[in-house]
Amino acid sequence: MCGRYVLAGDPDDYVEFFDVDRVTTESLEPNYNVAPTDPVYAVAEWESERLLGTMRWGFLPHWAKDRKGIQINARSETVATKAMFRDSFRRKRCLIPANGFYEWEPKDRGRTPHFVYRADGYPMGFAGLWSTWKDPESGEFIRTTAIITTEAEGVIEGIHERTPLVLDPSVWDAWLDRDLTDPDAVEALLQPIDFELIAEHAVDSEVNSVRNNHRGLTSPASTQRLL
Repeated sequence: MCGRYVLAGDPDDYVEFFDVDRVTTESLEPNYNVAPTDPVYAVAEWESERLLGTMRWGFLPHWAKDRKGIQINARSETVATKAMFRDSFRRKRCLIPANGFYEWEPKDRGRTPHFVYRADGYPMGFAGLWSTWKDPESGEFIRTTAIITTEAEGVIEGIHERTPLVLDPSVWDAWLDRDLTDPDAVEALLQPIDFELIAEHAVDSEVNSVRNNHRGLTSPASTQRLL
């Protein structure tokens, strides 16, 4: 967790919700089955401006020699000290907009996918980290990102033990503040929104394949398909 999510809003939706000053990217097509290495929106601060840009999901530290070791998630319990993430944890934090995410519930036979979302209809803002990596072959600079995860509570706990850390809006300003570099102070900001705001429902197994990408993936699965 997290391995797939939904990014289906217009940039204007995220600009308003995350109080963005400037958009620095082209619009992305709605993606109902975001997978690792896909381009995704991210909100970060640069020179006192809050920007909405595009990054590649799959974190690479600036010192990585190649693309083989990408990490899509960072555990909240170790993110401050793990070598791959600790520099970005201090200086390059972001919010990753999402309209929900998928999680798979283990069953006696296979796994049942669920769509998890905010019951009030607002987007989620995942706690994220970013890094700029230079491809040694092409010389291209690529911004990459990872989603911080935490222990699941509420309705998610019955599906999976981990969940993306949906950051409480009360700490967004401090989380994005690049002048805040003390790891203990930053770690204190890892506060999820009230899990009571989260809803979920089972969805069709069609979501299992990244080749499938349409709005219907988020619709509740029929009772017959769940039996």
